Amino acid sequence: MGRVPRVTKKPARPAASRKRSATSARPKRPTKAELPAHARVILRGLKKDYPVAICELTHDSPFQLLAATILSAQCTDARVNMTTPALFAAYPTAEALAVADISHVEQLVKSTGFYASKAKNLIGMANAVMTRFGGDVPTAIEDLVTLPGVGRKTANVVRSVVFNLPGLPVDTHVLRLSKRLGLTRNDDPVKVEHELNALLPPAEWGEFSLRLILHGRRVCDARKPLCGECRLAAVCPSRQ
Repeated sequence: MGRVPRVTKKPARPAASRKRSATSARPKRPTKAELPAHARVILRGLKKDYPVAICELTHDSPFQLLAATILSAQCTDARVNMTTPALFAAYPTAEALAVADISHVEQLVKSTGFYASKAKNLIGMANAVMTRFGGDVPTAIEDLVTLPGVGRKTANVVRSVVFNLPGLPVDTHVLRLSKRLGLTRNDDPVKVEHELNALLPPAEWGEFSLRLILHGRRVCDARKPLCGECRLAAVCPSRQ
C-alpha cells in the first residue's frame, strides 16, 4: 500500500448557518419510519459544513494509524499527535516495535495517560501483526479486534481511513451527537454502530463518523453546544 498522507491541518469551524429564531419550536424526535430520511438530512448538512472529512491523527501508514488510535483512548488527538513523532522515530514499523523495550515505550507514551497498559498493548499489537499477519495490518474487522488494545472503534478507524473500507467508528462524539440528533436512544457504542449502519450506505459510514466528530469538537460541545451556529438545529430534537 502506498504512503498515506500526513494529516496536520485542522478544518476551521464551519461558517455559521442562519441564526434560528429564538421562538421556533424544537423539532420532534423522528419516528422509526422517519429515521432514514432524517439521517439523510443530517448527512447532507454535515457534508456542507465539512466537505473534506479528515482523521486528525497524524500517520504515515496503516501501522502508525493503528498505534495512534490505540493511544487516543482517553486522550485527545492533539496530545497523541504531540507524542507519536518520537514514538515513530524510534519504532517506525511493527517489526521495530515488536522488539521494543517496554520501559522505553512507556516513557515515550506517558503523556497520553494509562501509559503502562498502552505500551503493553502497542508491543503486543506489533508482535501479533508480525507473527500472525506477516507484518501487514489486517483489513478484516474480525482480525483487527483480535489485536491487543483494538476494539471495534479502533478497527473501524483503520478500516475506513487507510483501507477505504466500510467502517463506522463510534467514539464519545459520535455517541453523543447520534443521541442528540435523534438517531438513537442507545448508550452501547456497538448497538449505535449497527443502528447507524442500517440508516446509511456503507460507502458513507467512515466519513459520516469523521464529520460527526468534527461537528462535536467545533459546534456540538458536550456542555455548551453552539445551537445558534448549527446547521442541523432545524432538525435537532435536543437543540437549546
